[in-house]
Amino acid sequence: MFNNTLSLPVTDDQPDEFVAKMRSRPRRKRRKSDFRGRTELANRTCKQLTRWWPLLLFLTALLLLAFEASKIGWRSKTNKSEFQKPNVVISPVKKSETNLNRLDAPRCLKLLPPEELQHLDFPLNKDSSVPIKKVIYLSESNAPYDINSQQELGTTRFNLFTGFQTFHQREQSFKVNETASVHCGFYSEDGGFTISDEDKSYMQTCKSVVSTCAFGGGDNLYQPIGMSDTSLQKVCYVAFWDEITLATQKEQGHVFNEDRFIGKWRIVIVKNLPFRDQRLNGKIPKMLAHRLFPNARYSIWVDSKSQFRRDPLGVFEALLWRSKSVLAISVHGARSSVYDEAKAVVKKNKATPEEVKVQITQYHQDGLPEDKRFDGNKALNEASVIVREHTPVTNLFMCLWFNEVVRFTSRDQLSFPYVLWRLKVLKNINMFPVCTRKDLVNSMGHIRKAKPLG
Repeated sequence: MFNNTLSLPVTDDQPDEFVAKMRSRPRRKRRKSDFRGRTELANRTCKQLTRWWPLLLFLTALLLLAFEASKIGWRSKTNKSEFQKPNVVISPVKKSETNLNRLDAPRCLKLLPPEELQHLDFPLNKDSSVPIKKVIYLSESNAPYDINSQQELGTTRFNLFTGFQTFHQREQSFKVNETASVHCGFYSEDGGFTISDEDKSYMQTCKSVVSTCAFGGGDNLYQPIGMSDTSLQKVCYVAFWDEITLATQKEQGHVFNEDRFIGKWRIVIVKNLPFRDQRLNGKIPKMLAHRLFPNARYSIWVDSKSQFRRDPLGVFEALLWRSKSVLAISVHGARSSVYDEAKAVVKKNKATPEEVKVQITQYHQDGLPEDKRFDGNKALNEASVIVREHTPVTNLFMCLWFNEVVRFTSRDQLSFPYVLWRLKVLKNINMFPVCTRKDLVNSMGHIRKAKPLG
């Protein structure tokens, strides 16, 4: 009998090869299907883009047109404002007017609470331990000058207002004695800086004063803010103007009343200014407050570009009485060395290279060190705000400082460290930081350039 079964030879490799072939076929089909799906999607997308591309192109063109139109409008606005700038003193004023009545809390200046400020009073006079007890101001009557001595000076800025200080007199003025003799302006009755008897009488009543000046039609007058009722009763606010500024302010509608006040400021008109350089004329009220206010014990100087915005008695307490200082002035915000400042003055065209060289050469010959700190304080100052007690030593200091400004350049930052270095007895100075100065005043910037005297 035959065996009806069919035997098939089977090896171990055969099933694996068969399974592998079966598995590979569906994977190839799936890849082909995926590729077709992506192709169909791309085709549909292309059809959509082909259908809507005019609209997309139109929107893009519209956006570009709007962008260019906005640029043209901005340029037109800018050019218009630049064209109008010479006719307007409004631009800086508008910028500052938004801050004129805003009194921010001080960040660095530590004032007493308002209720304590209302009860502040001047401290009693105390005997000073400094060796200088009296300062004699040289004048035509007690120190007549030799006309030949002017040839020694090598400058034309000394005149009948300043007196004609020789180098020998300069050296003698730095020597400390119980009685000091020094040129300090107001040398001759014919020297200029003429003030009416009415104004002099008012100034003699001031026991303390906040003062400023604007000569040559310079800056506007900014009303002080932040003062207590007590300070209004005990502190004078005096602004010195010349006739050019008076006429300029009248054109702006700023006219003082019958009592010569504009707001809190008492206006004092000065005639016959002694210098052609208005910056130098401005140093007189800035540095010689003790000569202008002979009965004042304390003073605060504020540059004309700034608005004073703190209580004066509170400032005296915070910067002088609390630290037992007699002079308070801000440190310089950018530099520390006199020699670095001299380079900056020349670079910024604040003075000629020749006059700066004369001054710095003299200071170097006198031995002024290049140190950036004197007695722990920064050597360079910024004098837009000066707070001081009127004592013999501070009065002498300000006279010496004024004489250096007259003899050399009117950039008082260069001469302040030198005088401080030479006058060893002035120790108790409060060199406050820049942030304190910003708390004291609201700086507006100069509105217009002062006109020099003809």
